[in-house]
Amino acid sequence: MAWEALAQWGEDAVRIEPLSGGVANDVWRLRVGGRIAVGRLGTRSDADLAWETGLMQHLDRAGMAVPVPIPTLDGRLFADGLVVMTYVKGTAPQTEADWRRVAETLRQLHRLTAGWPQRPGWQSSIDLLQARTGTRINLDAMPEEAVARCRAAWSRLVGRTVSVVHGDPNPRNIRVTDERVGLIDWDESHVDVSDLDLNLPHNAAGYDPITQDVVSQASAAWEAAVCWNDDHSIQQLALVRPVEDKIT
Repeated sequence: MAWEALAQWGEDAVRIEPLSGGVANDVWRLRVGGRIAVGRLGTRSDADLAWETGLMQHLDRAGMAVPVPIPTLDGRLFADGLVVMTYVKGTAPQTEADWRRVAETLRQLHRLTAGWPQRPGWQSSIDLLQARTGTRINLDAMPEEAVARCRAAWSRLVGRTVSVVHGDPNPRNIRVTDERVGLIDWDESHVDVSDLDLNLPHNAAGYDPITQDVVSQASAAWEAAVCWNDDHSIQQLALVRPVEDKIT
């Protein structure tokens, strides 16, 4: 990865400071064309970045507050693994009311992306009932007992609505103002069961107890699989019931 690619956004494009939260990417606050922006440098393929930047443009045109790709001088939305985006202002959600607004914003995302094609290389939770690998997930790296637990949790999602999911709607990736809720860091977005985005604090999505259990179990299973084998994934797997205890 090389930041020399930033020159393709103009001679005045410069890095200001690194931003926290990037795991798979190098993320910086930039100044481009006299305005603050965000740059994300990673190793994703051109097809992957085309999917993500196209999604951002679609959501922006629909009125959602998301990072919008800033083109290079010759009009490309990314170059050599680098994406430059607008900066989304706001603070993390604090109150139950904030989280209800987050839930409605995520549902807006889901409505706007029904029928969207899958991100190149990704598999959904439903796909992983049969498949064993997909981008950041490798079930072959997990103990078979853990795989069985995850698949049992995901099997309860079959038949539910599918759309693009943000994939990581934690407080660091949410920017709340009085006027709107912004969503940043779409690096884990893909097509999946919409409910996976809605395992939120305060049961902000308003699920009944049975549905909340389905969603929380499936979400913990996804977090375990996508991050395996770090402390967070092990903690999440501990939340997934053994197969013999599964509630249907």
